[in-house]
Amino acid sequence: MNIALIGYGKMGHAIEQIAVKRGHNVVLRISSANKHEMDATHLKQADVAIEFTNPAAAKENVLQCLSSGLSTVCGTTGWNEQLPEAEAAANKNNVAFLHASNFSIGVNIFFEINKSLASLMNGHTEYTPSIEETHHTQKKDAPSGTAITLAEQIIQNIGNKKRWLLSDANEKDAIPIIAHRIENVPGTHKITYSSSIDDIDIIHTAHSRDGFALGAVLAAEYIAGKKGIFSMKDILGIK
Repeated sequence: MNIALIGYGKMGHAIEQIAVKRGHNVVLRISSANKHEMDATHLKQADVAIEFTNPAAAKENVLQCLSSGLSTVCGTTGWNEQLPEAEAAANKNNVAFLHASNFSIGVNIFFEINKSLASLMNGHTEYTPSIEETHHTQKKDAPSGTAITLAEQIIQNIGNKKRWLLSDANEKDAIPIIAHRIENVPGTHKITYSSSIDDIDIIHTAHSRDGFALGAVLAAEYIAGKKGIFSMKDILGIK
């Protein structure tokens, strides 16, 4: 499989290493230094694109890949409101699109645990849920896309929570998210249900970028040659 990497920072390098180990070819590497090479001629050399850049650039990058007839995996977070445009472009151009807030296999299992725990906690109003996330200082968005996904899952399963807040304030209908940025931390997410009697915690801690990179390559392998909109549930066979 020939891959175009849109974004060639630390994550792009990690994806390339995993892709090469799995027998794939990286035929295009786009960074800020050679953005002018991101055109249909260069993109058509690839079978699939993997995009990891920043929220300001993601929509334009993804739409350009899709309009060039290239199925695209995107791991950039912070632009969720514009995702329907990307999905429409994928369908219009008869290619595949997969966006995830986190490509780690472990995190996607953690998502399922989070939903199950939230369902169990529904009605137990003596427990107050909160989220704490820690990432490296280069991460542009806060809270992380993963933390937002976790919060939205809790909201869908707990009736008395309607929104999330980037704050440690305790508002009755909101889930507080506390975001830390520390050097060389790939990503840690902690869910706490706290009561006057006890606390219940679930935690996912990433040790390196390799888990995210592997998941992105697995996603690219899955959507290559397909049409439509996919998610990590499709990759992992989660119903």
